Parts: sequence; structure tokens; C-alpha cells
Amino acid sequence: MKKILIIITFFGSISFGFSQNTSAFFKAADAFFKVNVSNGKVDYATINENPDALNKLMSLAKSVSVSKDDAKVYQAFWINAYNISVIKGIIDYYPIKSPLDKAGFFDKTKYTIAGTSITLNDIENKKLRAQFGDARFHFVLVCGAVGCPPLINTAYLPNTLDTQLQKQTEIALNDSNFIKVKKNKVELSEIFKWYKEDFIKNGNEIDYINNFRTESIAPKSKVSYYPYNWSLNKQ
Repeated sequence: MKKILIIITFFGSISFGFSQNTSAFFKAADAFFKVNVSNGKVDYATINENPDALNKLMSLAKSVSVSKDDAKVYQAFWINAYNISVIKGIIDYYPIKSPLDKAGFFDKTKYTIAGTSITLNDIENKKLRAQFGDARFHFVLVCGAVGCPPLINTAYLPNTLDTQLQKQTEIALNDSNFIKVKKNKVELSEIFKWYKEDFIKNGNEIDYINNFRTESIAPKSKVSYYPYNWSLNKQ
């Protein structure tokens, strides 16, 4: 009987540790975004002067353990991890005018997150897109550029994730600067060209966009893509 109790206590402590670790990460991420993000823009200058909170957050992210079996925790964690790592990458080379100023910013630079060494592209494509196929990820993963959808000033949290994904997608797809409608023509962000396969699973790009629009785009509108603005999304 004693042996059984010891085993149960041991595994219970492991589960509790993971839970506490995840909770600490979400709490710290939420506090960080609230202080450093406003109107979709990041206060890189202030973070650069005092990077302690960012470094603590990256340190927390190293030891977090998440499983696809708990999909909302997993997705929320990796979305936040991506957005925080983008900021970390910019601060590591600050001042820069664009994330593209650093060669390999998305596909070569690695971060230690959840016990693995990983690039930004791998977070987006392997941890999220390949596992869940939700095109709304494109409107919450913020690449550090003005052309991206806006970064929110709170963390993405498991219990509010679906609402947050929906809201940010609606904001982006109803923004006249992001979806540019001109009579029978529509200019889309290059996000829709780079990841076209994500948006045409149940129709075409316009069909997808109209699922989130308050004013629908004419189905036969001519589609083109405007150049992505890679300027830094700084305050």
C-alpha cells in the first residue's frame, strides 16, 4: 500500500508541476503584453532598455510542457511563444528597421521553447498549421512587421482562445487597410498568397473572407495582392 501511495504522489506532483509552469507562463505573458503593446504596436525601445521581463518570459517558455491532447493549452502556448520569440529576436538585434534586416530571422534563428530548439517558421508550420489546419492562426501570429495583423495587448489563453481567434480574424478581415475593396476588385495581403492552401479548403479566398465580413465582397471580384509592409511594428 505504501508503494502505491508513493507512486500516486510522484505522478501527481509531476502533473501539478506542469500545470503550475504553464499557468506561470500565461500569467507572465499577459503582464508583458499589457505593459509593452498598445494599438497593435510594440514598445521595443523600452523593452531594449530593460529586457528583464522578456528574458524571464523566454526562460519560463523553456521548461513548459504542453501536449496536443490538450489542444487549447497547446495552441495558446505556441501562439504566445511565437509572438514573444519575434519580440526577442528583434531585441537581440535592436535597433533594426525590419525583421528582414536579420538574415534567417524566421527560418534559421532558433529559440529554446518547451524543451526544444525551434525556429519561428517551425512553430507556425509544424506546431500549429500542420497539426490543426485553422487558418485563423494567420491573424494572431504576428511577425513583427506593419503588414501583419495587429498584436493584442493580452496573452492568448486556453479558456478564451476560440473567442480571441475569432475576434482577431474579424478585425483583420474587416480592416479596409488589410482587405482593400474597390468596386469589383479586391486587394489582399500577401498572407493569402503565401498560405493560399489554408484559405481555399471550402471554396476560394473570397468565400473564406466573407465568413468573417460584416459587408460581403462580391464573389466574382478580381483578386490581387498588395506588397507586404515589412517595416517594424514599433510604437
